[in-house]
Amino acid sequence: MIRRPYGSWKSPISGKSLVQSSLRLGQIQIDGESVFWTEGRPAEGGRTALMENSGGKTHEIIPSESDVRTRAHEYGGGAFLCASKRKFYINNSDQQIYEALDQGSSRQLTRHPKYRFADMIMDEQRNLLFAVGEDHGDSKNIENCLLTVSLDGGDLQIIAQGHDFYSNPQLSPDGTQLLFLTWDHPNMPWDGTRLMLANLDDDGSIASIQTIAGGPDESIFQPLWDPDGSIYFVSDRSGWWNIYHQSNSQTACILEKQAEFGLPQWVFGMSKYAILTSGDMVAAYSDLSGTHLIRIDVKQGSFKEIVTPYSDIDQVRGSKNRIAFIGYTDSQPGEVVTMDLDANTSRILRKSGEIDIDEAYISKAQHISFETAPNEFTYAWYYPPQNPDYQADQAERPPLIVLSHGGPTGNSTGAFSLAIQYWTTRGFAIVDVNYSGSTGYGRQYRERLKGNWGVRDVHDCAAAANYLANEGYVDQDRLIIKGGSAGGFTTLSALTFLDVFKAGASYYGVGDLTLLASDTHKFESRYLDSMIGPYPEEQQLYFDRSPLNFTNQLECPVIFMQGMDDPVVPPNQAESMVAALKSNGISVAYIPFEGESHGFRKSTSIIKAIESEYYFYTRIFGIEPAEPLEPIEIFNLDSV
Repeated sequence: MIRRPYGSWKSPISGKSLVQSSLRLGQIQIDGESVFWTEGRPAEGGRTALMENSGGKTHEIIPSESDVRTRAHEYGGGAFLCASKRKFYINNSDQQIYEALDQGSSRQLTRHPKYRFADMIMDEQRNLLFAVGEDHGDSKNIENCLLTVSLDGGDLQIIAQGHDFYSNPQLSPDGTQLLFLTWDHPNMPWDGTRLMLANLDDDGSIASIQTIAGGPDESIFQPLWDPDGSIYFVSDRSGWWNIYHQSNSQTACILEKQAEFGLPQWVFGMSKYAILTSGDMVAAYSDLSGTHLIRIDVKQGSFKEIVTPYSDIDQVRGSKNRIAFIGYTDSQPGEVVTMDLDANTSRILRKSGEIDIDEAYISKAQHISFETAPNEFTYAWYYPPQNPDYQADQAERPPLIVLSHGGPTGNSTGAFSLAIQYWTTRGFAIVDVNYSGSTGYGRQYRERLKGNWGVRDVHDCAAAANYLANEGYVDQDRLIIKGGSAGGFTTLSALTFLDVFKAGASYYGVGDLTLLASDTHKFESRYLDSMIGPYPEEQQLYFDRSPLNFTNQLECPVIFMQGMDDPVVPPNQAESMVAALKSNGISVAYIPFEGESHGFRKSTSIIKAIESEYYFYTRIFGIEPAEPLEPIEIFNLDSV
């Protein structure tokens, strides 16, 4: 075993490892005996392919130049539909709906360039698609609606409008009714949504409509029809996202647990449970002990856990006696899995990546908690350095990277991440913080951040670092914080307003809340009302919490990564922060990425970002890496 300082170890994981055979597994659907899913391919410029597994064979079903991605709500999701042996998808280049045909060909169904589409379902009887539509004809007044698309000529008919947002259209088994969700500004879907039930006319238009669940203070998630015509939905009315059953106007929770069966609906097409032909249900939920998969006999009121090796489970879909989902273990990347529930067998259809790394190099997540307010605890996942080839001096403590996830309603699960292992195999410790406002711990935990964004999240991330330093796990003088998007704001705020961290990395992070309130897309344009306060009424609060306005207090090095086509956090935010730090003599690096949006999709960008970040830390902390790194320009490096 070689003795080298923490942070300088030679790792079997390179920047290229993050993208070599690395796929972003997305939405899943089952149609008959076939399982379909999307996979993003960094090696193909971030293109998303649509895949089918049928008869034990996997193949792509769309033309190689197609890219399955909708930009509805900017974050997308719900970009394909495979039902009744027909296959539809939204193509990224023009945002129109296409039908996939045999031999990898396709036909364009819609020709309405001002519209973006998502969340499609098919109505065979009427020869229609129901979908969410987003009208960008007026960029300053984007209108969302529910609409139908004729499968003959692609003609559109708007059937519901007037609310700010729509999602989850679901056609009843007899085709006479439609379920869907709506919500209105300033709510986000995890704040309050309404579950609507509409009676349909013969042409698919809405004859009458009523609200059957939800409201401004109740979040409804993933409504589904039972084969018998009753209704299921997830609601957080108890303080936790539990599953409810509505039949004959009577509503009951089918399994009361202090656990989450739902997710924050950042994208379309989310699914955490499925109804089987038998009427049984299979659901994934998370609690403090981890993620679980269960089968529920609704009629008997009983349930049985389905034992799996997975620490996180998403995209649960079901048909007949089988299910499919994406599963993540604590030592392997995500994989598309199908299970035969009668035979109690499972099969892996696709892995997001093939890693040839001995498990001895893998740092396993450890769930930790620490008190951050009287009788209030915050949760995180801690990853110690792990590399069997190296050890540091006994007196040395490793540098710590604090991860502040996005959202800020996001959630870190402890599932395997090669990007985290990139750092731990080099001798860094990692703590992935589920700060106040994170999903996974009930509505009350989420609402800790109401009015407190830039306060509680920042405090919790600093508390995680101090807790680990005080316990003797990490080096108090080498505390780093990094995050993307909303997590980038938390990162920049912690670096600016606290004297805890010695360096940071912002990935497309928010520096100016005023700019975010006035220069962002519709979906999030009122998000800050609840997390900070209404704008411009509370403009002083926006000013006071914006790191850009207090760069004179920022006295530690920062590296910025920014997509130049980002509509959520435009480049001017990062560029303003960089300019201020340069003029103040603070060490700073700026890496712009042409052709990237909010989140990096290209392999070259992903590699460049993480290797630049590592190089930045080696120069800031005087680490001599065991491998050559491509230099980047660091302004004011002599100031360190």
